[in-house]
Amino acid sequence: MRKSVHGKGSGYAAWCEVEKFRSEVKIWETVMPYFERRNIHFYVNRCGFHIVEFYNSHHPDPNDLEGASQTDEQYPDGRSDLRRGCRGRIMSEIQKYDDAVEIIKTAILQSQYDAARSVNEKQLQLYYGIGKYISMNSRKGFWGKGAIDTISERLDKELPGLKGFSARNLRNMRTFYEEWTAHDRQTAALSKVEGIVLADASAKNSDKSALQIWQTHLPNSEGFPIDDFLQVGFSHHTLILSKVKDYDERLFYIRRVVSEKLSYEALKRGIAADDYHHQGNLPNNFMQTLPAAEQAFRAINTFKDEYLLDYINVEELSIRDKMDIDEKVVENAIIHNVKNFILTFGKDFAFIRNQYHLDAFGEDQYIDLLFFNRDLNCLVAVELKTGKFKTSYLGQLQGYLSVLDGFERKPHENPAIGIILCKDMNKSFVDYVIQDYTKPMGVATYKTSKDMSDELRRALPDVEDLKRLLDSEEET
Repeated sequence: MRKSVHGKGSGYAAWCEVEKFRSEVKIWETVMPYFERRNIHFYVNRCGFHIVEFYNSHHPDPNDLEGASQTDEQYPDGRSDLRRGCRGRIMSEIQKYDDAVEIIKTAILQSQYDAARSVNEKQLQLYYGIGKYISMNSRKGFWGKGAIDTISERLDKELPGLKGFSARNLRNMRTFYEEWTAHDRQTAALSKVEGIVLADASAKNSDKSALQIWQTHLPNSEGFPIDDFLQVGFSHHTLILSKVKDYDERLFYIRRVVSEKLSYEALKRGIAADDYHHQGNLPNNFMQTLPAAEQAFRAINTFKDEYLLDYINVEELSIRDKMDIDEKVVENAIIHNVKNFILTFGKDFAFIRNQYHLDAFGEDQYIDLLFFNRDLNCLVAVELKTGKFKTSYLGQLQGYLSVLDGFERKPHENPAIGIILCKDMNKSFVDYVIQDYTKPMGVATYKTSKDMSDELRRALPDVEDLKRLLDSEEET
C-alpha cells in the first residue's frame, strides 16, 4: 500500500473485507517479514492478532532457507539482524476466544442442566407425594364425590396463576403414585402404614400432612432405574402410564426418553409405533459377522424390525410401474424428509448421501442411502425395496459392503453394516438364510401412512404441525 494512504484506515478496511469474504475461517495466521512498529500496531491492535512466535538466529524460521543471507531494500544500511531477530508468526485472537467461549458455554449449559434436573426431581417428588395424599383420601372414602374438582378450583383461586394443578392433572398425580408404588413392594408396604396416618392428618394438622407429602419416598426397588426416572418430565411420565401397561415396557420408554432426549411428540410417536416390540428384533447376522460381541449387541439394539415412513406419497406409488420406479419414489420421499427419516431411524445417524457411487475394478455401483452412525462408528448402507424380501437382495448388499470396507472405510472405523428396508418379509425365513452371509446385515420392513391403524394415525401429529415443529427446532 502506498505511503500516501498510510494511517487513513484503508488497510483495516481491506482486512475487514478479507474476513467478510472468508467468513468461514476461524483462525488466521501470517508471518511478518521484518520488524516495523506500524505493522506490529496494525496486526495486533487493529486486526486483533496475537504474537505467538519470534524467529531469530537461535530460533530460525524453518521455512526461510535463504533469509539469513538476504538483505531488505527497506533497510539499505544492512540492519538485517534486527529484521530477522524480530521476524515472527502472529495468530488471530479468535482461537483464544473460541476456547474461552467453549469452556464458559459448557459450564453454563452444565449448570443449567443440573438446575433443570434438580427442579424436575423436586417436581416429581412433589407430584408423587400429592398423588399419594389424594389416593389415600379419595380411595379410602375420606373425601366425598367431586372432591378433586373442588380442590383444584380452590387452589386456582387461592394461588392465582398456578399452573399444573387442574383436576385432570391432580388425577394424573394420583395415577403416577398408584401405578409406580404397585411395583415397589417396600414403598407399597410403607404406604399401607403411613397412608391412614396421612389421610387422617388432613383434618388435624395441615403442616404435618404437607411435610409428609414432601417426605414420601419415590419408587426405588432393586434394579429400578431411578436416575433415568428422575430425568423424565411429568408429562412424559403421564403419557407412558396412560399408553403402556407392561412394567418392563414402561422402563424401556423411560430409558429411551433419557438416552435419546425424546420430545413429548417423539415419545408419543414411538409408543404408537410400538418401538418396544420392534427395537432390536430385526433378523440379522451381527453376532457372527462383527468382530466384538459388544459391537454386535449395540448394532442389534440400534435397529428396529419395522419403521414407519408416514411421509411417503402412497398415491404416487400406486400409479407408477412398480418394477421400475417405486423404489426411486420411496428414496426421493426419504431424501425430501431426511430429518424425519433420521428421527425415525434413531439417534447418532448422520446422512451422507443417496445414490452413493462406488467405483471398484471398473464396476459402477450405487447405494440407495448411505449413513454414518457415531455410536457404532461405522458406515450404514440402506437398500430400499418396495416388494417382499428376496434372497438376491442379500447378495447385492454384501457386494456393496465389501467395496465399502475395501475402498471407503477409514482405518479407525468398524466394518460397514447393511440394512435392507423392504415392504414385507417372512421373518423366520430371513433369519435363517441371513446367517450364511459374511458381512453384517439386517432386514427390516416399513409402513406408509396407508398401512397405519386408526390408533396410530391419531397418535401422529398433523403434517403441517410437524413442519412447524421442525422449523421452530431449526430456528432455536
